[in-house]
Amino acid sequence: MNSTLRNKAIFVLVIILICLYGIIGLPKSKAELVKNWNDNIRLGLDLKGGSQLVLQVQAQDAFKAEADQTIERLKIEMQKDGVPYAAMDRNDPQRLDDAETIEIQVKGIAVDKVAAFREVVNSRFASWNLNSVSGSDFKLTYKPTEAGVLRKDTLERSIRTIENRINGLGLAEATVQQRGGSKNESEVLVQMPGVDDPARVKALISAAAMLSITEVRGGPYPDRAQALAQNGGVLPLGTILEREKARPGTQGESWWLLGRNAVVTGRDLRNARPSQDEFGKWETSFTLSQDASKRFGRFTEANVNNKLAVVLDHNIFSVATIQSKIEDSGRITGIGDQTSASDLALTLTSGSLPAGIVYLEERTVGPSLGADSIRDGLMAGVVGVSTVILVMLVYYKRAGINATLALILNGIILLAALSYFGAVLTLPGIAGFILTIGMAVDSNVLIFERIREELRHGKAVIASVNAGFQKAFLTIIDTHVTTVVSCAFLFAFGSTAVKGFALTLTIGLIANIFTAVFVSKFIFDWELSGKQQLTTLSI
Repeated sequence: MNSTLRNKAIFVLVIILICLYGIIGLPKSKAELVKNWNDNIRLGLDLKGGSQLVLQVQAQDAFKAEADQTIERLKIEMQKDGVPYAAMDRNDPQRLDDAETIEIQVKGIAVDKVAAFREVVNSRFASWNLNSVSGSDFKLTYKPTEAGVLRKDTLERSIRTIENRINGLGLAEATVQQRGGSKNESEVLVQMPGVDDPARVKALISAAAMLSITEVRGGPYPDRAQALAQNGGVLPLGTILEREKARPGTQGESWWLLGRNAVVTGRDLRNARPSQDEFGKWETSFTLSQDASKRFGRFTEANVNNKLAVVLDHNIFSVATIQSKIEDSGRITGIGDQTSASDLALTLTSGSLPAGIVYLEERTVGPSLGADSIRDGLMAGVVGVSTVILVMLVYYKRAGINATLALILNGIILLAALSYFGAVLTLPGIAGFILTIGMAVDSNVLIFERIREELRHGKAVIASVNAGFQKAFLTIIDTHVTTVVSCAFLFAFGSTAVKGFALTLTIGLIANIFTAVFVSKFIFDWELSGKQQLTTLSI
């Protein structure tokens, strides 16, 4: 054996070992082999069973939040520039389709301050169009281009947040992505293989997790009406009313008057984790970022003996008296059990949703149905491969063994690629796998027929083999490239099932170029090495 052939043999052997390691690892027993296989070859929802959720991001919430922030900024800027006004408010779009109708109404601008007001809006609020309603009243509407950007950003942030929360539960095989189609631009598809009770996941996803630690200005009050009555029927400037739910040992819920601007918010968190207090009760502890720690430290040092409220999603979790300066940490008590504390910590660390969500569809696939799909898919694969091998052996004789070995290696490489890339094998993926078998056989048929043609023209065996591979190579590349391009479009614009099919087929085609051209040629060279006077070839 010459050195070139020996190097090729070593290379092919290394590829096989790497692939086998990716599929089954280094098992020491049959049980470990099965475990490694199950861990490395991840099955999708349609094969493993699990839950699928379709949810809709309520983008109008993001538009309303944007308007609220703009109102607060506009008030500050107008005060700086000495522009008085009588009232400032926004409308309240309730439907997703009405999100872009958001507008801010500003009333009572003095005639001599209109120019200054226009300058404030036009120079510092570029996302809004200013429209005149009357001589002293105006409205701000969101620019269409900016609205499109906000919609897209809201969807992308929602997907990232949901993905972080689900992955935090250990559901590494779950997929979160935008549902296909332009008309579904606010819909998100969540697939969770192996999850047959999605109730906890739904609760975790739905939590807004808007955390704030806020100064207490008054309270407690037994109800909202009395809180307003004790403040002259209106809330003092810069305050809000929030409710504290009843807890064990208390008489009922209570209301507190809080500062509108939080001292720290959920964006200031560096970490959050479940913990237990000195009495063994579960709570969620958190630590603040460096900047927030300094800010929180200055505030608590200046407000010793005053109260602070921890507010989550507009519900007060706890109200505590500041005993001393607090800097980088805090805790949320009254959580409940360990699972609730863990879920709250996970929700806080994953970030808050930029908008509310509504569930449109929930579907659960039982493991027995997935097992049926696996069995049927394997049966189809075994029948297909067996038939192909039989035909190749009968029609091409010993050369059919060459094609069979290349076909088996193609399947091994495909499974190894799915394992190393962390891809999930679905039912459409199995269809792509079976189609790859047909493409692989097609490549071998092209090569073998070229070799036969060269032999019929009277060329020597070794020359015919070399010419057959050379002349078939460009044809194989052309057919594979066109198919891969088609798969790229399927992956870019198709649904989840179509993407699984496209991915599996693409990996199989790339593997097929290696096995049909390089490995198959190597097997021929191995068989023909040292046989320069060979006059016939079993093909």
